[in-house]
Amino acid sequence: MLETFVESTPLLYAGVFVFGAIIGSFLNVVILRIPPLLEYDWRCQCRELLGHELLEPEPKDAERPGGIVLARSHCPKCGHGIRAYQNIPLFSYLFLGGKCSACKSRISVRYPLVELLTAILFVVTIGHFGPNLQGLTALVLTAFLIAMAGIDIDHQLLPDNMTIPLMWGGILISFWSIHTDLASSVIGAIAGYLILWTIFHLFRLLTGKEGMGYGDFKLLGALGAWMGWQMLPLVVLLSSVVGAVVGLVLMGIGKLQRDKPMPFGPFIAAAGWIALIWGEKVIDFYTRSGGFG
Repeated sequence: MLETFVESTPLLYAGVFVFGAIIGSFLNVVILRIPPLLEYDWRCQCRELLGHELLEPEPKDAERPGGIVLARSHCPKCGHGIRAYQNIPLFSYLFLGGKCSACKSRISVRYPLVELLTAILFVVTIGHFGPNLQGLTALVLTAFLIAMAGIDIDHQLLPDNMTIPLMWGGILISFWSIHTDLASSVIGAIAGYLILWTIFHLFRLLTGKEGMGYGDFKLLGALGAWMGWQMLPLVVLLSSVVGAVVGLVLMGIGKLQRDKPMPFGPFIAAAGWIALIWGEKVIDFYTRSGGFG
């Protein structure tokens, strides 16, 4: 049964699409709930270290935000609990007309977009690598990149509890040379971090401003761990060019102020995924066309 499913391309892609939409629904929860959980934990740690008398008292009803897995989904406007049939990826949004069934407030279109994006990227990833260990690990990386990009867009934050495990995971799987060998992975992790760390400090030295966050260093280090140092120039180039173009466009249409920071993590994540799928072909094309001499 499983062999028939895997060998049938239409069935395989359909199954991967559905699976990707389900994972995309979960990633929406991750994007929404991890930042409040982190903020709550940080406040608790600050109160413990600095003393309760040095901080504003917590509201009486302040409780730890719901977890990622067990807490039930609810409408952020009215608190209405979302039932299982109202939480079907893609279809529930269309069925509800993009509105809460209780208070009729608008549901952000980002929820189905994340589900659709995840489903499409999963299909492309399996189409490239195939239904094997390399493909499955690539799906894990893809899911992490989508979640971290969403969090960075919302909060300009790349959480350590995502970037660091991702980096160690890349080094771990390199023991079996799934995406790269161990030496390239370790060098990639170190070089990825140091590249942006160096740029950050040079920019601050020249301008007196901070051009990016430390989470960006860790994310590039994680991508270096997964794909090897050989992919880092491509990731840096793609993310920088696309980030600059998007920034200029947003400033041109008045959506971004010149002195307002723009999250760089989504561009690193997008460039990393492109390098994961097409990086070798891009580098090979560049080499053949005489790009290196």
